[in-house]
Amino acid sequence: MKTILKRNQLVILVIALVLVTAGYLNYTSMNENNENTVMTSQIVAELGDATLVSSTDIENEEVETTQNEEIEQIDEQVLTSATTEDTYYTSSKLERDNMFSQLLETYQEVYNNVNSTAEQRNTAISEMAKINKTKNSVMISENLIKTKGFEDVVIFVNTNSISVIIKAEEISSEQIAQVQNIISRELEVGAEIIHISTK
Repeated sequence: MKTILKRNQLVILVIALVLVTAGYLNYTSMNENNENTVMTSQIVAELGDATLVSSTDIENEEVETTQNEEIEQIDEQVLTSATTEDTYYTSSKLERDNMFSQLLETYQEVYNNVNSTAEQRNTAISEMAKINKTKNSVMISENLIKTKGFEDVVIFVNTNSISVIIKAEEISSEQIAQVQNIISRELEVGAEIIHISTK
C-alpha cells in the first residue's frame, strides 16, 4: 500500500513538472509570437504610409527634440555673441576681398576682350599682378600682426594711405612701431601713410 502511495505521489510530481514546463514553454512562445507580431505589423505598416509606434517612443522623441532645440538655442546664443564682436572684422575682410575680386575680374575682361589693344592688355596684366601682390602682402601683414598678441586686425589699402584697425582696448607706442614696421616691410610703403586705430 505504501509503494502504491509513493508511486501515485511520484506520478503526480512528474505531471506537475510537465505542466509547469509546458506552461513556461507556452508563456515564452507567446512572448516570441507577440514580438514577431509587433515586428511584422511594424514592417507592414512601414510599407504603407504610416508607421506604428508606441507612446513611449513618441515621448522619448519629444524629449530628445526638446533637448536638441535647447542645445541649438544655446549654440545660437553663443554664436551670436561671438559673431557680433567679430562681425566687423569678418565683414570688412569679406568686403575688401570682394573688391579685390571685382577689380581682378574687370582687368581680366579687359585682357580677354578682342577689341583691347596690346597696351591695354599689358596694363591689365600689370594691374592684376599689383592687386595679387597687395592681397598677399595684406594677408601676410594681418597674420604677422596677430602673432604680436592681437586678437584680430583688418587692413585697408588705398592709393595714398593704409588704414589698420586692430581689435584691442589700447596699444602701446612699442606695439604701434611693430605694426608700422610689419606693414612698411610687407607693403613696401613709408610709415607716414600708415594710420593705426583700435576697435
